[in-house]
Amino acid sequence: MDLTALALPVFALLMLTEATVTVLRGQEAYTWRDFGGSMSQLSMNIVVKLATQGLVILLYFFLYQFRLFDIGSGPLQWVFTLVVLDFFFYWYHRSSHRCRFLWCAHVVHHSSQHMNFGTALRQSPTGPLTIVLFYWPLPLLGFHPLIMASAGAVATIYGFWTHTETIGKLWRPIEWLFVTPSHHRAHHGSNPEYIDKNYANLFIIWDRLFGTFEPEVAPIRYGLIKNIDTYNPIKIGFQEWYRLFSETTRARSFQEAFKLWTNPPGWKPGRDRNYSVAASQFPAN
Repeated sequence: MDLTALALPVFALLMLTEATVTVLRGQEAYTWRDFGGSMSQLSMNIVVKLATQGLVILLYFFLYQFRLFDIGSGPLQWVFTLVVLDFFFYWYHRSSHRCRFLWCAHVVHHSSQHMNFGTALRQSPTGPLTIVLFYWPLPLLGFHPLIMASAGAVATIYGFWTHTETIGKLWRPIEWLFVTPSHHRAHHGSNPEYIDKNYANLFIIWDRLFGTFEPEVAPIRYGLIKNIDTYNPIKIGFQEWYRLFSETTRARSFQEAFKLWTNPPGWKPGRDRNYSVAASQFPAN
């Protein structure tokens, strides 16, 4: 059974606790419509996972037959798999902010203007399909698909607790090595200094190594630079895909269409020279 499914009751209890604590503090961490929008995306995400997860595991087992190495399946190999998965996730997450068609899936997670445990569950219906593009080499490198699945579930569960404002900065060694709520709050910020920063899920060292780390300093504005302002589940999940396909049909050449899919979000024909990195969180109009 999927470990993340077993964790759902714990997630529900933590959301209830967070909502209670913030109300007692006079804060408003949750609004019903925003929370409903997050749960609608989680529901669709689960349906897509149930429909595709078996095929993905079969693909990984097929590739595992042709593995170049044999990593093994002991406790140390499990930990090694977790670290390698997090490294691959860093590049998947970073690419999801810098490549338009990947952003179409990931933008769902950033579309809430609130930072709470419910936002952690605002997962794209198309996300389970795009992550395979980055994880498929792992079975070829010798990582067993079932160990990948269990380590990936633990990493997913870890990512839940970093979506909150109720936990401040932690002990410095922890802040230096692991992703904390402070790091991930900055990642969800639409302030210019926070755009496209802090991509890691478990180990913040990847951001420190590859120049994408940004500490939480200034107050954070959550959401997108240009927010979607809708609670319609279909629009939340698919309107960026709709924009991309619409623009593709109007492309003047195959090269232009290719750039629409692979350039950063917000790119338009003619913007090659003056394109701003800060535009990456714009839903393209």
